[in-house]
Amino acid sequence: MSKELDAENCSMEVGKLQTNRIAPEDRCNFAYLIHFMLGAGNLLPWNALITAVDYFGYLYPNEHIDKVFSVAYMGSSLPVLVVLMSWTNWGRRPSVRLRMNLGFSMFVASLLIVPIMDWTYTHGVRRSGRAYCVTIAAVALCGLADGLVGGSLIGSVGELPRRYMQAVFAGTACSGVLLSTLRIITKASLPQTPQGLRTSAHLYFIVSTLIVLGCIVCFNILGQLSIMQHYRCSKNPVIGSHISLPEGPPSSSTTIMLGNTSDPTVRPKFWAVWKRIRCLTVGVLVTYIVTLSIFPGYITENVQSNALHDWYPILLITTYNASDLVGKCSTAAYVPKSTKKVTWACVARLLFYPLFAACLHGPAFFRTEIPVMILTSALGMTNGYLTSTLMILAPKSVPVAEAETAGIVMALFLGIGLAGGSVLGWFWLI
Repeated sequence: MSKELDAENCSMEVGKLQTNRIAPEDRCNFAYLIHFMLGAGNLLPWNALITAVDYFGYLYPNEHIDKVFSVAYMGSSLPVLVVLMSWTNWGRRPSVRLRMNLGFSMFVASLLIVPIMDWTYTHGVRRSGRAYCVTIAAVALCGLADGLVGGSLIGSVGELPRRYMQAVFAGTACSGVLLSTLRIITKASLPQTPQGLRTSAHLYFIVSTLIVLGCIVCFNILGQLSIMQHYRCSKNPVIGSHISLPEGPPSSSTTIMLGNTSDPTVRPKFWAVWKRIRCLTVGVLVTYIVTLSIFPGYITENVQSNALHDWYPILLITTYNASDLVGKCSTAAYVPKSTKKVTWACVARLLFYPLFAACLHGPAFFRTEIPVMILTSALGMTNGYLTSTLMILAPKSVPVAEAETAGIVMALFLGIGLAGGSVLGWFWLI
């Protein structure tokens, strides 16, 4: 019955489009802001976990917290992306709405595990047994949710005008800044004692959970917006035709072109889509191998400051996140068109390895706070700009019917880069 209603609604929408020949206006940029919020919610739980490094470092002083978190998170996220990609080839994926709601609900559960376990079991006592295993399980659950939410969000937004993809990745960067700021406020506002640390961490995770709940509400509102219904109906298979969608704001000269196409229920195959965007997949793979092998493990464990103590990793994470936000927002002003140049720029980031190595084993000046701050800022800014650029270019480099698959292909290679980088991060201990 719901499918028949969708078909009827889409048919009515097409009739309106043929009459008006323009897309509905995104009033007050509401759809843009919701995509920004969803992007923030996608990475918010991960940022919440790694930015609380001072709290977890206190509870588990003998563990390599952020390095283990990275492997657990990325290792559980990647199989979900592979499953999503397999559905592209062999079957019909569950609806985006189901995947997104399930993923965000798993985010909520993973964030609540930390304070609930402290209230009911650990009570702030340093334990490395069951409590540590439960914490790692919560991180892995968060990674599973990220695979669902990230792959679904990037895939669905790939079919929309590129400003919405830019909004999503600006939101992912904003989540890092938001969580870093929240951690600084909660940590600074309470006594620097074990009890104060516990209370600040509990408040921090509760506020993070409330933000994720807000993302669930925003996502379910998004589907009711007329502009989203317009884009959804323009690709709905019940129409039996294809509408070419303009980018940017609508104008009076915007036209809607209808024509016969092949059966849209036939999903494009993985390798066919990959061949069209292979340079971009290499770029995102290298970008995240470099980034995750340095952030967050290196900057939270391998460098220390006698002056800043446990504030140092928090400030470095804040520096990275702020720079990442600047980089991702910069694509609103300019996006390169040459995929090869963007790919080579990604490869050039391999130079960060000798530079960060100098901060450990180089001259005395390189081992101080300022060079590490500068390099961390450069790492974040290049990561943000190149990631946003790659994700904008990929769906627009293929036919409209392949845009969602292209988005999931990019998310898959991003996930491989994340997992590979998180493993390579352990080599800094050698």
